[in-house]
Amino acid sequence: MFTIFRQSLTRSRGTVLGWGLSLALLSMYLMTFYDTLVQQQAGLQQMLAGYPPELMSFFGSVTEMFTPQGYLTLEFFSYMPLVLGIYAVLAGSGLVASEEENGTLDLVLAHPISRSRLFLGRFLAFLGDVFVILAISWTGFVIGMRWTHMELSWGELAIPCVPLAVVLLLFGSLALLGSMLLPARRLAAMLAGLVVVGSYFVTSLARVDENLEAVARFSPLNYYQSGDAILGLNWGWLLGLIGVSALLALLAWWLFERRDIRIGGEGNWRVPMPWKKPAPAEK
Repeated sequence: MFTIFRQSLTRSRGTVLGWGLSLALLSMYLMTFYDTLVQQQAGLQQMLAGYPPELMSFFGSVTEMFTPQGYLTLEFFSYMPLVLGIYAVLAGSGLVASEEENGTLDLVLAHPISRSRLFLGRFLAFLGDVFVILAISWTGFVIGMRWTHMELSWGELAIPCVPLAVVLLLFGSLALLGSMLLPARRLAAMLAGLVVVGSYFVTSLARVDENLEAVARFSPLNYYQSGDAILGLNWGWLLGLIGVSALLALLAWWLFERRDIRIGGEGNWRVPMPWKKPAPAEK
């Protein structure tokens, strides 16, 4: 299992570094604007007062953007589930299905390794990739602290990464389960991506339209704390999201243990078609 874990991490290092360094540069760049924002607080508050409250509600509590947690929420962590959610669904859907479709999974399983160890090694590598991406992004915040007077410690800057990692775990596990149920990886990634985008907009619009609050309760991002995690983690929300992620991953593992491995290419829906006559049996 350790060999699979190490090989998976090595194979994805380019992607991980690309995402991590890009977000680190973004976070470092954003930190340099905080002092300027606070200095112009009076004028900006007067300008924001002229906007419709419904429009401002879509972006959360804009009035708190002059606080450290509010600024980090508005400028970075509020939209990171949507941005990094793309990575999570692509990586999760391809943990097993990518090699199955290119015809190499059966060769890997021909070695003395069980399906469970292969699955666990790949899944732990996915968790490691998410951790490294967020750690590199956090480094950008730490470096950016040199050019700002934001009164936060390095540890406090890392706290919002915890709920973000848990949400990405959920999206990745959902895509992984989809790749076990659907005939193609691209379909699993597409449907999981729709959940990511739909969850983001439903949660945001629920702040504007109270009629959507009932629907937003089923949205994973409804339980995402964003930068507000600096004020204290909601362990009930975190454990709930982790529990759902674990259930999705266990279902994916159970299906992987019992399904037939394709030699290559995409599968089919395996839906019976009564209007098609069965082929005549050979004599």
